[in-house]
Amino acid sequence: HVQLVESGGGSVQEGGSLTLSCATSGYDLTSHCIGWFRQAPGKEREGVALIYGGGTRRYYADSVKGRFTISQDNARNTVYLQMNSLKLEDTAVYYCAVRYRGLWWESFAGFDDWGQGTQVTVS
Repeated sequence: HVQLVESGGGSVQEGGSLTLSCATSGYDLTSHCIGWFRQAPGKEREGVALIYGGGTRRYYADSVKGRFTISQDNARNTVYLQMNSLKLEDTAVYYCAVRYRGLWWESFAGFDDWGQGTQVTVS
């Protein structure tokens, strides 16, 4: 049984920080690419950050580069998204997702399993 559960969302003032967690079960994080995505009201879902190559590489959307950091704790089977200097436009539902193929593929495409999402509101 595989599962992804996001947590850590909430309301924060502009310029503040939040850390999202994605608790995984049934996955070997060293063998899959994990991504964080977000969807704002009225907008399409967009990729935010990837951790891939067995956790050795990271990739960020230009909109969050330098402000967000993705990391993973293999012992805890958890992937994190540290978000600093939050902006109003970061308001969205944030999802984590797993891709089974393309461990070294630096792309936001082809993700297979998704969590239920966690709301982040910046005001």
